[in-house]
Amino acid sequence: MSLPLMGSATVAGVDREPTGSIAKTSVTTTNASPLSHNLETEDWRRARAALATALDPQGNGATVAWDNPQTGRKGTFIPVAAPYPVDGEVCRAFIAKIDGGDAKEVVQGSACRTGGTDDWTVRDVKPFRQS
Repeated sequence: MSLPLMGSATVAGVDREPTGSIAKTSVTTTNASPLSHNLETEDWRRARAALATALDPQGNGATVAWDNPQTGRKGTFIPVAAPYPVDGEVCRAFIAKIDGGDAKEVVQGSACRTGGTDDWTVRDVKPFRQS
């Protein structure tokens, strides 16, 4: 028994003609940060830890800094006003300063945490407008 070579039309009803290939897609770091499109996943992981410390209702309300030596990005979170309840969650407003090297941003927003967890979810962010 012999089989036809690649390039021949069929082998027992199976198409053997090359039909193309799937283009290789590049894997990029997705931006998981709700604060800035300039932050990579690891930047946001570090920033999120600083955000939790800054917004802690038991904390002193001081500014908390973060940095990522690998990317050179850094920033600070400044809690503003007292924590407040919203639908069973504890929320707090903040100002974030983000230094991405060439790109520097200042945003304002709020974040909330459910129950006794340390996970804060950023609810809204917009460019900071000083009055």
